[in-house]
Amino acid sequence: MNKRALVGALTAAAVVAALVGGGLWWRHTAAEQKADDESKAAVATFAKGWSQRSFTQAGVTFAGVQVQAVQDGFTATTAGLGKGPVSVTPGPVTRDGDRATSTLKVAWTLGGDVPWAYDVPVTVRRDGEKWAVVPPPNGSLWHPAIKATDKLSATRTWAKRGDLLDRDGQPLMPIGKVYPVQIDPARATAATVRDLEKVVDEPAGSLVAKLEAATKAGNKAPIAVITYRESDFQDRKAALDGLKGVIYPAREQPLARTRTFGQPLLGSYGAVSAELVAKSEGRYVAGDYAGLSGLQGRYDTQLGGTPGVEVTSSANPDTPLFSKAAVDGTDVKTTLSPDVQTAAESAVAGTGDVPSALVAVDVKTGDVLASANSPALGFDRALTGQYPPGSAFKIASTYALLTGGKVTPTTSVDCPKTFAVDGRSYKNYEGEELGTPDFASDFAHSCNTAFVKLSTDLGDGDLAKAADALGLTGWAKALGVGNAFDASIPTNNGKTDKASAMIGQGRNLTSPLALATMVASVARGSAIPPALVTEPAASGADRTAKPLDADAVGQLRQLMRQVVTDGTGTVLRDAPGGAVRGKSGTAEFGSKNPPETHAWFVGYQDGIAFAALVEKGKSGGTVAAPVIEDFLTALAK
Repeated sequence: MNKRALVGALTAAAVVAALVGGGLWWRHTAAEQKADDESKAAVATFAKGWSQRSFTQAGVTFAGVQVQAVQDGFTATTAGLGKGPVSVTPGPVTRDGDRATSTLKVAWTLGGDVPWAYDVPVTVRRDGEKWAVVPPPNGSLWHPAIKATDKLSATRTWAKRGDLLDRDGQPLMPIGKVYPVQIDPARATAATVRDLEKVVDEPAGSLVAKLEAATKAGNKAPIAVITYRESDFQDRKAALDGLKGVIYPAREQPLARTRTFGQPLLGSYGAVSAELVAKSEGRYVAGDYAGLSGLQGRYDTQLGGTPGVEVTSSANPDTPLFSKAAVDGTDVKTTLSPDVQTAAESAVAGTGDVPSALVAVDVKTGDVLASANSPALGFDRALTGQYPPGSAFKIASTYALLTGGKVTPTTSVDCPKTFAVDGRSYKNYEGEELGTPDFASDFAHSCNTAFVKLSTDLGDGDLAKAADALGLTGWAKALGVGNAFDASIPTNNGKTDKASAMIGQGRNLTSPLALATMVASVARGSAIPPALVTEPAASGADRTAKPLDADAVGQLRQLMRQVVTDGTGTVLRDAPGGAVRGKSGTAEFGSKNPPETHAWFVGYQDGIAFAALVEKGKSGGTVAAPVIEDFLTALAK
């Protein structure tokens, strides 16, 4: 073979060798790329399954173990972290042959929207035709510091709760110990629970039925029965100690002087409901305790502070894997006086089963000193009730007449048995007639027909203007109490509407607090909106005093004194504590014939203005005025 042929042969051989080598290199590179892609996909699928809390749904393969077993282990380990979302993001994947490693960035959202983030190493390997996640031999897939059988739990922590403070800065509901009596379904028997019914004064068979229902449903959670304060618990402790399956784990919570003190205004504290959890936007989780109603509920975010959380493992519960400190709550300051509140509650308790309310206001400042309701655990009549004011509104009507120059205390005004306006007849309480007395006597004896007659001298807007000047309206939203009501005194739309409004009927509605505020304005000589919660201060609260007509106020004070000395309020003539000035009210309501009535008495003594309401009372002078007498007597003591 000549030289040229040899070179050609060698060149051809080289080309063939290059082609063969290139094909081998290409096949090697493609296989490596496939392995890289498949290992990355395995890690990403595992991260996706974790984020979805379902490895079966994501199609994850695990080396040497069934996917359902891993799913069950995941659920057992992480159930204690709650049902908040979890985000798992894979980092870069490093492959070495048939094994690859990566780091997952895990972010749980714990109760209260608290984030917990950490890194978890993960290994995948080629397992036949697939890449599978490799569980660590001595650890857990779910956290690098725990073992496979450990269980994680997130525990809510709460710092010091703030107090509801009285006007002197003292707690109205200091923290005290309570004992929630509960039935343990796993240990209690029907016989034991029947004995418990007697101890806690529950209807026979009621608790047994709850035990049977829990047993039938396989529910082993404790059955709540009743929660006792320390003194009430100690009275029953010996009897409870002898009942198998009855438990009473002590805890602490805000407690007022008595179970009914300041209720429903101060509100309650207890375990949150599922509904409250759902509405809280992450603030509460099942098992939390919080303010549920009244001021405790309205200001729970401030009083309770910000919850913290601790994550621990069952193997080492004393060393948190993660913690976020709780933030102390802050106090809420009110204007309430415990002594005045106690006197008010004592007074309304005297109405027995008849609903009643009494509000007391500091004349100098306009601050609410007491807000009492009976029954104490029901509707907050004192601050949120909406009632026709009846003749108690004649204070505002008289202010409109006096400032409008329509009458003086000595003006003679007829008080016939009936008086008609536009064909509608008005009458006096029980049909009295006084002849032609002076206006002072009409006021003292609450003559409806005299006031109805005088209504024709007023304009349609005069009564609303007088009510506004005396502080009846415009402050409810700034009081700091949910659903507080001041008064609705609309501009009149005709003669009969005005005649009815003149005597506190028609469309006029007020709360007991509104009437106490009106009286305080007369006593002070200026209008100041009432205050109850001063810290945090309500937005839009302008408490600048607005002076009233001095002459009219002076005359009103004399007229209100005559009510007590020689009118419908004589039961208060000798009340302890000094001279009382006031006005009775008997307000018709409903559709019965004759109509039912609510009883009012409003007034002031020295530096305290007050308003008492007794639902379905016969008359203000005979029913509500005695409640005020009881209040002033208790206050004097």
